[in-house]
Amino acid sequence: MQRWRAVLMSLLAVLVLSGCGYNDFQRLDEQTKSAWSEVLNQYQRRADLVPNLVATVKGETNFEQETLTRVVEARARATSIQVTPEVLNNPEQFRRFQQAQGELSSALSRLLVVSERYPDLKANQGFRDLRVQLEGTENRITVARNRYIQTVQEYNVLARSFPSNLTAMVFGYQPKPNFTVENEAQISTPPRVEFGGSASPGAAPAPGSGSAPATQPSPAAPAAPPAAPASR
Repeated sequence: MQRWRAVLMSLLAVLVLSGCGYNDFQRLDEQTKSAWSEVLNQYQRRADLVPNLVATVKGETNFEQETLTRVVEARARATSIQVTPEVLNNPEQFRRFQQAQGELSSALSRLLVVSERYPDLKANQGFRDLRVQLEGTENRITVARNRYIQTVQEYNVLARSFPSNLTAMVFGYQPKPNFTVENEAQISTPPRVEFGGSASPGAAPAPGSGSAPATQPSPAAPAAPPAAPASR
């Protein structure tokens, strides 16, 4: 009798946990970890491209050293953060990680904008290849971030909704931190670059400069033919 009672209690516990979202928590937690791993892979891919990109840009004479320094320092800060599984459950550590990656994005954006001022660098095949790889990696980062955001949103809704929030309280499932759009406009806006005010090749000369060519007189119209003699 006691054995049957234990079996019934076990079945009841399974039904209760299933109905309260326990299995959904396990599924979404695994999906969140998988999505986070993809985000980290793409960020690491970008960090690995930076040294070669900086080395290529250094070959350009008189390139802005401040821009290169910002990229190198931003990469150092981004890679110095130790990313552990606890970051997913620690809002402050997650915020610091996001901020460091955002600073690297801004520094790289600045470098690409400034590179437009150097025709020789733009024509460098190695630089062009690295730029294509960097742009492709940025697209992969966006896709990975969006997948992570959606997965965390689904997890957090489950953790805050009734009755699954009771399961979250019992087992200690807390809402997970997510990427935010704080200062997103500032990060994504390319820096303003001031170019020299040289006149365009086809610009008209200023009035009174004396450089305009003198107007040639128009040729005179041909004289009319003589009138025919009158018939007698």
